[in-house]
Amino acid sequence: MSDWKEYKLADVCTKIGSGSTPRGGGDTYLDSGEFALIRSQNILDFTFSYNGLAYISEEQARKLNNVSLEEDDILLNITGDSVARVCQVPNVLLPARVNQHVAIIRPDNKIIDSKFLKYFLLNPVFKEHMLMLSSSGATRNAITKGMIENFTINAPDLPTQTAIAEILSSLDDKIELNNQINKELEALAQALFKQWFIDFDFPNENKEPYRSSGGEMVDSELGKIPKGWSTYKLSEIINITGGGTPKRSKEEYWDGEIPWFSIRDIPNESQILIVDTIEKITDEGLKNSSTKILPKWSTIITARGTVGKLALIAEPMAMNQSCYGINGKNGIGKYYNFYNLKQAVSILQQNTHGAVFDTITTITFDTVSIALGDLSLTQEFDLIISVMIKQIEINVRENKSLSKLRNTLLPKLISGDLEVSDALK
Repeated sequence: MSDWKEYKLADVCTKIGSGSTPRGGGDTYLDSGEFALIRSQNILDFTFSYNGLAYISEEQARKLNNVSLEEDDILLNITGDSVARVCQVPNVLLPARVNQHVAIIRPDNKIIDSKFLKYFLLNPVFKEHMLMLSSSGATRNAITKGMIENFTINAPDLPTQTAIAEILSSLDDKIELNNQINKELEALAQALFKQWFIDFDFPNENKEPYRSSGGEMVDSELGKIPKGWSTYKLSEIINITGGGTPKRSKEEYWDGEIPWFSIRDIPNESQILIVDTIEKITDEGLKNSSTKILPKWSTIITARGTVGKLALIAEPMAMNQSCYGINGKNGIGKYYNFYNLKQAVSILQQNTHGAVFDTITTITFDTVSIALGDLSLTQEFDLIISVMIKQIEINVRENKSLSKLRNTLLPKLISGDLEVSDALK
């Protein structure tokens, strides 16, 4: 590492600065368009989230030309609870703009490799440094332009920077590919659920789509449904399990082997499966609290605060009191149960209770009605999509291993403690 040099970002970047919100704010945002407006919610560590991505008009974009993004720009969240999160702009979004909560960092590519700089900022040691700086103000967490300009980094020669970045990027690229595959598989499963249980084009006795091939429909409180089907309140076809939190003051209840799901474990938009949790509890914690073990392939729904987020668990686990565990009654398909809840989420969210926090209670499940026929159809649905779910599970578990490897290599490579040649062995 003796040949590594120290640089101040102000001296090796061609742009450092944040954007702004167009006049009119969110009321002027578009659902699609040529110009994306990237906000802090889109910036996750290592990856970009398309969840809630906004678009603006050409006129608004023109007024923000000074914060137009270029290929490989680094995006840094500079305010709020998501401060210090870092990723790079996806080239598919160019041209794009950023709002005032996001900083653009554009290194001079003759001196600093942009991906190397991204990983330098994501190094846990430097991440901690940014978080400490952000909390030094009197009000909300914030990183200023001056702070960014004064960031100092240590870097080897450019070819070595690129080699380090390529090692780490290869892992992130595989993670991103797995996420994209999972997103596509999940969309196929959701489309099949809609075809069978919403559009009523499930296979009839001749393996033809029921409704489209002239299957008889009858009147119901939900409109036309297949003959022989009935309507149910959602609460009539599910079993609901509540959660709980072991006492934090009891050290013997924590850091055990039992996964314990909380709102922090909510999967992002490209993931439906949970294979592990941030916190774990002990057998003693389980016995001395109201939490219970949910069986594998249960659905968890968040019920307080951030309501209506779903997860399909690929391991038995406990959960906290802000969630419910949901399973189908009488042999209803476990994957059907998940997609049925996903279909019902918007209604559940509309019918929340609570004066302070939005809350889904057990009574809320009475407000959703569905149509359902022979339960064997839910099991047939499960059989068909089980192949998709299995592949999603494989990819999620692989991503967990890849992330662990990346997180192990990153601080060693970015500090020079591990040579590139050794990392490739």
